[in-house]
Amino acid sequence: MNSFNTSGDTNFDVIIIGAGSVGVPTALALAQKKIKVLVIDSLASPGQGQNKRAIGGIRATHSDKGKIATSLRSIEIFSTWKETHGDDIGWMQNGYSFPAYTDKDAKMLQELMKIQAAFNLEIDWLSPKEYQALVPGINRVNLVGSTYSPKDGSASPLLSINVFYFKSLEYGARYRFKEKVTKISIKNDTEVKVTTDRGTYRAAKVINAAGNYARRIGQMVDLDLPVEPDSHEGAITEPVQRFFGPMIVDLRPSRDPATQDSTNYYFYQNNEGQVIFCLTPKHLIKGTDSESTSTFLPQVAKRMVNLFPKLANLKVRRTWRGQYPMTPDGFPIVGATKKYPNFINAVGMCGQGYMLGPGLGELLTRIVTQELTEEDLDVLKHFTLYRDFSGVEHFK
Repeated sequence: MNSFNTSGDTNFDVIIIGAGSVGVPTALALAQKKIKVLVIDSLASPGQGQNKRAIGGIRATHSDKGKIATSLRSIEIFSTWKETHGDDIGWMQNGYSFPAYTDKDAKMLQELMKIQAAFNLEIDWLSPKEYQALVPGINRVNLVGSTYSPKDGSASPLLSINVFYFKSLEYGARYRFKEKVTKISIKNDTEVKVTTDRGTYRAAKVINAAGNYARRIGQMVDLDLPVEPDSHEGAITEPVQRFFGPMIVDLRPSRDPATQDSTNYYFYQNNEGQVIFCLTPKHLIKGTDSESTSTFLPQVAKRMVNLFPKLANLKVRRTWRGQYPMTPDGFPIVGATKKYPNFINAVGMCGQGYMLGPGLGELLTRIVTQELTEEDLDVLKHFTLYRDFSGVEHFK
């Protein structure tokens, strides 16, 4: 990868800080518009932060217009990538499902469906019998029904980040890896100087897409971004013959004393037949420590087998732990700052940067080129830094 870091050029139209789930597709979208873009990352290659810890799910099934609209565009990009560019990224349109086992959850999901449908999300309510046909063998005790979004899907984070990266190089994007940003100086509305431990670069605009380190980058321009990472663990099994379709998201918190330190969990079978799963701990672990814990697998395995007994004999190949750079309300912070219009944030993805990234890349490009549509402006209202952060994302 370092062979692409040899350019002595230090002047660019846009500098992106962070070569991850948002930074790389944004570099691609900018370069496609013939905008001279540089991406700086302290790690050795693209996607080495939280992107490689993503489980691969891609959904537009959210609870507000901003995320729904952005993810719908991302799904268009992921789902047509092979047809358009020829690269296999492991795309599979397997859908997402949120089964309800209480009348309260069913009512909540059905109320959200009205909002989701209003923002062009294709979503249906399935009866227990219909859901059983979609997921044969699912536990039907107390099952009330399930939402199902058939256009949602999944793809390989490893394959996706690399095809976006190499395609961006074809369009002229530049990358500097193993460089840590140490200082940002904003001289005026048209010039920003970014200093690293290896050099100095200038651009008209800077995009902060630094993931876990978004707050530290913001502080370099006296901006306190409310982004704090917390940890989540995931795992993957051996590949087996396909035996169910959609991502299954169980929203219920655990009431079992043995697993009570957990809330929702979710799992799906990827295009290679492996089951990938993740759990949200009740007591969040703040910070960036990525060592796996001894509690995750016993907690999530017991809950998954209770919900779907067919999972019982699968062998787990490995577990890992990564971070969700969280905002107080669970929504991203995207857009220019009032004090510095040429300092643009794309941070606080709350564990959804992978699915939002391609859509956000195009939105950020329209911010840079000043080609925002009325629809874009409406979306950005949901992501503004200047909101009160009192809302709640129902599908974190």
